[in-house]
Amino acid sequence: MIIYSLFPTAVIKFELGRDLTSEELAFVAGQTTYKNVGNLTSNDRYVLKHWTLKNLNTFIEESVGEYLRSIYAPKNEVGLRITQSWINYCKPGEWHHHHKHPNSFISGVFYINAERERDKIHFHYDNHQQIKLPVSDFNIYNSESWWLEVGAGDLMIFPSSLTHSVEPVKEERISLSFNTFPVGYVGQEESLNALHLKD
Repeated sequence: MIIYSLFPTAVIKFELGRDLTSEELAFVAGQTTYKNVGNLTSNDRYVLKHWTLKNLNTFIEESVGEYLRSIYAPKNEVGLRITQSWINYCKPGEWHHHHKHPNSFISGVFYINAERERDKIHFHYDNHQQIKLPVSDFNIYNSESWWLEVGAGDLMIFPSSLTHSVEPVKEERISLSFNTFPVGYVGQEESLNALHLKD
């Protein structure tokens, strides 16, 4: 038997490789917040534009570029720019509801306070199953959800259309999320789908 894995969804983890500086941590701790579904979110929705997070922004932008080149391998001159970025605060018992990121191409989550032994991000397969069979052994083909461990300094990047969530946490978890949108020459003239998207 030969199994061909067709059209997989790429979720890539990058690692910062350093601890956040005291200035970066103070910036995160100093944010004002509003109550979101299941957690708190920073009122500032463009946190990566602040000079305090300049080095973190550079790491994220480079990782986003690597994701684009590795997974999409665009033919034309096209890049991704970070549109919005915000900080999520989950206190014990709080969570992130099932959601996607509309008006975005790929999204990401950078973990500020998380531990791999306890913290996870859950991804969900949304396709309707017309016939549903009970499963004896779960694998990547028959699962409706899959979780990945995350820790401080990890950056997870994935298509914005991929549904994800966080189950109620046992200890405080802080993350920074962001969206992106293409800039440059998207599509092709001969295919009648060309777009010239400027920054």
